[in-house]
Amino acid sequence: MHMKNQNRISTKGLTLIELLVALVICGVVIGGIYRVFIAQSKAHTVQEQVVEVQQGIRSAMEILLRDLRMAGYDNDSLTSNISIVNPVVVDPVNGDQKVTVNYEYDDTHRHEVMYYLDNGNLRRQLTIWPDVGASTSTNDVILEHVEGLNFTYGVDTNSDGSLDSWVSAGAIGINKVMAVRVALTASPDQTNPDVKNWVSPRTLTSAVTIRNLCFKR
Repeated sequence: MHMKNQNRISTKGLTLIELLVALVICGVVIGGIYRVFIAQSKAHTVQEQVVEVQQGIRSAMEILLRDLRMAGYDNDSLTSNISIVNPVVVDPVNGDQKVTVNYEYDDTHRHEVMYYLDNGNLRRQLTIWPDVGASTSTNDVILEHVEGLNFTYGVDTNSDGSLDSWVSAGAIGINKVMAVRVALTASPDQTNPDVKNWVSPRTLTSAVTIRNLCFKR
C-alpha cells in the first residue's frame, strides 16, 4: 500500500495544457511590464524636452531684456567720446519681429544690438563701434526652434513722461518709446516623434521699462 502511494505521487506533474496556460500568463505579465516601461520612457523624454525648451526660452529672454534695459545708456562723462543718438531703432515695417538698441559700453565704445528671427533661430547681432577705427560684429544664435517673436511698444503719446498705450511698430510714429513687451514662442526639437506628437510650443511674454529713456526729456 505504501509503494502504491509513492508511485502515484512520483508520476504527478504539469500537463501540456497547464504549461501553455502558464506561458500565456507570463507573456501577458511581461507584455504589461514592457508597455509600462515604454510609456514611462516616453513620458520622461517628453518632460525632459519641455524643461529644456522652457529653460532655453527663459535664458534667451533674459539676454534680450538685459540689452533692452541698457537701451539709451549714456554716462555723460567728460571723458566719454560716445553719444547715443538712436537708443531704440524700430523698423515701421518689420519692427514687430525685429528691434535694434544702442547704448554706451564704455567711454570709447558703443554697442549696437539687433534681435531678429532667421529660419527659426533667434539671432543676436552685436556691432561694437569704437570712437576711432572700424567696427567689429558678431552674430550668434541664442535660441533654436523659434516659432514666434513679437515686439509691442509702450509709448508716451502726450509727452508727459508716462506710458500711455501699447502699439505695434507701425503705429509708433513720433511718439517716444517708454517700454518694450516681448512674446517669444519656441518648441522642442521635432526630430523625436514622441516629442512632436505630445509637446506643444511654449510661449513666454515679458515687458521691460526702458529706464534710460524714461528719465530723459
